[in-house]
Amino acid sequence: MRIDIVTCVPSLLDSFFAHSILKRAQQGGFVEVVIHDIRDYSVNKHRTIDDYAFGGGAGMVLQIEPIARCIRKLQSERQYDEVIYLTPDGELMQQRMVNQLSLKGNLILLCGHYKGVDQRVRDLFVTKEVSIGDYVLSGGELAAAVLADAIIRLLPGVLNDETSALTDSFQDNLLAPPVYTRPADFEGNKVPEILMSGHEAKIESWRYEQSLRRTKERRPDLLE
Repeated sequence: MRIDIVTCVPSLLDSFFAHSILKRAQQGGFVEVVIHDIRDYSVNKHRTIDDYAFGGGAGMVLQIEPIARCIRKLQSERQYDEVIYLTPDGELMQQRMVNQLSLKGNLILLCGHYKGVDQRVRDLFVTKEVSIGDYVLSGGELAAAVLADAIIRLLPGVLNDETSALTDSFQDNLLAPPVYTRPADFEGNKVPEILMSGHEAKIESWRYEQSLRRTKERRPDLLE
């Protein structure tokens, strides 16, 4: 998979993809993440990428021309399955959406900024709009990083134990059960005996019951 992220603040993303699982995924050849600065595609020497909104109002709007130049250049080099715009009014990101995107080949993630992008960008180039929650950020960079992280960790070979991702919260509409590690006894607080029994079937049954209980308590809407 290749993920191209189009942004006007590329430095916000550099560190995010340079550590931990995301770094290993790139080094292992499972994914290629390329960050593009919209200013590199500006149509004037001042590298301007925004302007005032027609009709007035507060805030600046990202212009269509530099974004169009960037996306068209990328599309001339390879086929993309989706051009995704990160925006508060997009489809709410959920695990099933991430699962589907992890099966794609190449993705472009477009980060909004200021008051967003010229609507014609959305009309002409964007194939999917995604929101990571009902709140507003300063830009789409954090949202793009969240989406990319959720996708990349599902790619075969990225996690040392591929079953790990399959047992995460939301994969089966249940929250994950509690987990424990050493020491088995911390100041009298002990790990449930069933987890140290070595009885796989009973352990799985206990984990399912715990998942169900936690979901009922915290997210009963998932069970509907």
